[in-house]
Amino acid sequence: MNRRELLKMIAAVTGASLVGVDAMAYVEMPPATPLEKTGFNKDDYLLWEAICDAIMPRTDTPGAVDAGTPAFTLSFAYDCYTEEQMGVFKSGLADIRRRSLNEFGQPLSQLAADTRHSFLSRIDKEAIASNANNPEGEGAWAKVTRRHMPHYFTLMKQLTLFGFFTSEVGATQVLRYVSVPGRYDGDYPYQPGDKAWAPEY
Repeated sequence: MNRRELLKMIAAVTGASLVGVDAMAYVEMPPATPLEKTGFNKDDYLLWEAICDAIMPRTDTPGAVDAGTPAFTLSFAYDCYTEEQMGVFKSGLADIRRRSLNEFGQPLSQLAADTRHSFLSRIDKEAIASNANNPEGEGAWAKVTRRHMPHYFTLMKQLTLFGFFTSEVGATQVLRYVSVPGRYDGDYPYQPGDKAWAPEY
């Protein structure tokens, strides 16, 4: 799987092109901004970590938290999102924080894994409907969203998938990885259920 295929996969899963990808059009990427300089505080991190864990939990393979996805993706958002995109992402964090406290009386990070998953699944359904220009759910989100921007939870899913599948853990333990690609083989044996190949950069 090359980078283009990875981006297509993320678009297929989330229903929107990866936000922030334009900023990656460097011959050589500049160093990422350290997490402590991004403006996200500890509560933001714990909330985002809980979201990443619900989107890509640990199963028989490592999950997003195991791969270091939360820290990487917050730095990626800071470095690659436009001001508007960052505004949507931060508004989404605030919306999830508010709704979790209103509904459960607890931050998302303190909810049981199944409760957290059920809660975020409902928001995901709202995101799918919103992206199809048929908004559902709480009207407050309509005040911060933009027609040409996907719903905030779509951005969150994109970030999590991108961060996970480009990590060493995601590329080597979940996908199949070849550090030095060999010759092209258009008839390479494949069995249903085989892992996909890791992105080539």
